[in-house]
Amino acid sequence: MNISIQKNIPISNPNTRTFLADFFVPESQKPLPLVVFCHGYKGYKDWGAWNLMAEKITSAGFCFVKFNFSHNGTSMDHPTHFIDLEAFGNDNFTKQLSDLDAVIDYFIADERVDGQEIILIGHSRGGGVATIKAGEDKRIKKLITLAGVDHLDFFPKGERLSHWMSEGVFYSFNARTQQEMPHYIQLYHDFQQHSSRFNVGNHARAFHGKSLVIHGEKDEAVTLKAAENLHLWLKGAQLCILKDAQHTFGAKEPWDSKVLPIHLEHATALMISFLKG
Repeated sequence: MNISIQKNIPISNPNTRTFLADFFVPESQKPLPLVVFCHGYKGYKDWGAWNLMAEKITSAGFCFVKFNFSHNGTSMDHPTHFIDLEAFGNDNFTKQLSDLDAVIDYFIADERVDGQEIILIGHSRGGGVATIKAGEDKRIKKLITLAGVDHLDFFPKGERLSHWMSEGVFYSFNARTQQEMPHYIQLYHDFQQHSSRFNVGNHARAFHGKSLVIHGEKDEAVTLKAAENLHLWLKGAQLCILKDAQHTFGAKEPWDSKVLPIHLEHATALMISFLKG
């Protein structure tokens, strides 16, 4: 199947700032469902094997969008590098949900998209954001969490929280890039101010569409308990635990192979089967 791929489309969001998205469209005589992929913490749209996953799902008959959250630390000129740590430090979940809304609004205006069939896929913390959006937005018909989280409260506790509040920033080390990545205290204040909105469990229970929860048996970053909770909360959800799979399902950055790693290949096949069901 022929696929049209538009890379690095600028998406304007007056509530945050302009960011980039990729649009994959298969050859079709009719509008097709739109799949929107949300990357996770310290992730970005071109990380690892996400491009291969996007092409595989698109080839199955779906329009596919992946995008950089506006404050994920990349920039318009450098969409694959954490070159803007000031933006990273000022990211929060209000901004991410606003960006996701801007992406949906932008691409459902395309005549090749069936705006009545919107599907969200979220990896890791992106799964938490996607779940909240699915619970809030009646346009979302299906939800897939890929190593998804069951909460967004990953903040320091006790003395470490007191230190963050007094200093105004704490740093998270990125082992891959060797960067100390800042989180300004505004992230915590934003979460506290909107704690009800950011309750993943409540939004999972509120979602009435179809859902699929995929998790690696040996996920080192998000426990299996998160998948079990999502499965419990999402009405009628399918739960797939992949044997021996870890958090990124075998993918890494950079990913130089032209084929998906075996566990992500398996996860992608499960997603396609679910999307076609």
